[in-house]
Amino acid sequence: MAVALPSFFTAIMIMSRLMAFIGISKNNDMCSKLQALDIAPKLSYDPSAIESASQDFGHIVKAVPQAVLLPSSPRDIASLVNFSYSNSVPFSIAARGNSHSVNGQAMAKNGVVIDMTSMKNGNGTGIRIASDGSYADVGGEQLWIDVLNATLGLGLTPVSWTDYLYLTIGGTLSNAGISGQTFRYGPQISNVYEIDVITGTADFVTCSPNNNSDLFYAALGGLGQFGIITRARIPLEPAPKRVKWVRMLYADFSDFTRDQELLISKNGRNDNKALNYLEGSLLLDQGSLDNWRSSFFPPQDQPKIISLITKFRIVYCLEIVKHYDGQTKTTVDKDLQQLLKGLSYLPGFMFEKDAKYEEFLNRVHSEELKLKAKGLWDVPHPWLNLFIPKSKISDFNDGVFKSIVLQRNITTGPVLVYPMNRKKWDDRMSAVIPDEEIFYTVGLLQSSAFDDWRTFEDQNKEILQFCEKAGIKVKQYLPHYTTKEGWVSHFGSKWSTFQKRKLQFDPKLLLSPGQRIFNNNQ
Repeated sequence: MAVALPSFFTAIMIMSRLMAFIGISKNNDMCSKLQALDIAPKLSYDPSAIESASQDFGHIVKAVPQAVLLPSSPRDIASLVNFSYSNSVPFSIAARGNSHSVNGQAMAKNGVVIDMTSMKNGNGTGIRIASDGSYADVGGEQLWIDVLNATLGLGLTPVSWTDYLYLTIGGTLSNAGISGQTFRYGPQISNVYEIDVITGTADFVTCSPNNNSDLFYAALGGLGQFGIITRARIPLEPAPKRVKWVRMLYADFSDFTRDQELLISKNGRNDNKALNYLEGSLLLDQGSLDNWRSSFFPPQDQPKIISLITKFRIVYCLEIVKHYDGQTKTTVDKDLQQLLKGLSYLPGFMFEKDAKYEEFLNRVHSEELKLKAKGLWDVPHPWLNLFIPKSKISDFNDGVFKSIVLQRNITTGPVLVYPMNRKKWDDRMSAVIPDEEIFYTVGLLQSSAFDDWRTFEDQNKEILQFCEKAGIKVKQYLPHYTTKEGWVSHFGSKWSTFQKRKLQFDPKLLLSPGQRIFNNNQ
């Protein structure tokens, strides 16, 4: 006997089918209209291009676009944005650099993904260094490794980096861009004189602290919500030749953090006695030292390090770098010893290396090549990156590192923990950090099998739940939320400004839908 469905269920079924039909019709209509544009030859519908734009380094999220734009100049990008903005049915647009996001942030479901790297072969800004060497104008599509190589050829260098250099300028500036230099020089967004931005209204705007400053501060750290960065003017300084690269091991977390905080207190940008880089990490009891951070240690010393880890289960590693050149070659060792004087690392567990400046900066790439050779690079990366207030870092160590991480015992990648100085950040920018003057970044940079990433996601959720219950006011770096409430909480006092800027610069919500801030249907 047939059961009659309530009328409202019937209505829902009819509406669902109708919406699906409308969606298909809308996509077909969009594709036909795109074919009429002057940029039509630069739009790709090739299955391999679509597949590539549907995934990222995380290999967790998949969102299929209708097309991929392969621009040869910023003008092509502006044409696409203008078409969508002027269309009666706008479509979403995502700028994709080297695709190193991990949660679909650079995807555009049923929209158009812009392959920014295609401008490297066209008429983009490229890398142009000022005649006086004070700055470089760099296209948003350029990789930081290419900026390094171009500037080093003239004895120059930017001062703020990321650990991994095969990222685009536009990508890191849309987030923040952090590494061990941040405590002294600030994040990469604090090291920009000027940017060119194509807004969600297709306006091409040059902005700086003194010119169109609202957009300048919005776009830097703005998660791609206000515009696509097509050029950045990056300050340069004379490049060092080599580095003294030191790692020290600790069994006690309070000694480890106290020494880190002492070292970052000497942070004047022009203080030649200060360190140039500081990061910390965890060495966990996994039976070997087989990861990209532990390859630093001399083979003959690895057995005693493994014994130390076996004894304590967690060993904390403090990593520092001091630059030098021909002029400071004779004094760098003395300066370094003065900085290390009185530190509380374990006796016999300090390790030093001398390396070329570029070898140090590009340190992750050599490990990338090893992982690629083993088929272990293009796998899921269920990462979690957090900013932790200094006052709660000990609680985090007890509740997360010594409890959740050890109990689950699933760590497969580097675990970073190191401090930063709030005064090196500009609060007018969109990036969000804790309120305290010193805060820590924690990065759990896991990799997993394709059938096992949810295990790591469960651990990430447990960590966030612990922080909430313990009153630890964390801020996510490379944030990922699925609800409006999550984003409102994340931005806190900045939410109102963030919303107003969105209305001003991208009123039709075209840009970066994969962030899921204003487009929760992605």
